[in-house]
Amino acid sequence: MAKNILIKPIITEKAEGLSEKLNQYSFVVAKGSNKVEIKKEIEKMYSVNVESVNTLVMPGKTKSRSSKRTVLKGRVPSFKKAIVTLAQGEEIDFFGDI
Repeated sequence: MAKNILIKPIITEKAEGLSEKLNQYSFVVAKGSNKVEIKKEIEKMYSVNVESVNTLVMPGKTKSRSSKRTVLKGRVPSFKKAIVTLAQGEEIDFFGDI
């Protein structure tokens, strides 16, 4: 069975700033993946040269919201994030021809 390593790219203001200034892109990845697997998958999927991969596990958070009668409490699960630095002069275009 093929392992799904890359889940989705992270597109936030902070991630966009990293991509413009430092040529770094952020992705949500599978928790069991390592840096070598992430590097190979990004190079294969986007046809770019990856210089380095930094990974971190973002902790889960508790959230609450009010309904008519009570306060509902829940939890957002933790996830693994990878910050990928590309070689000079290369970029990943997530939006294509928009």
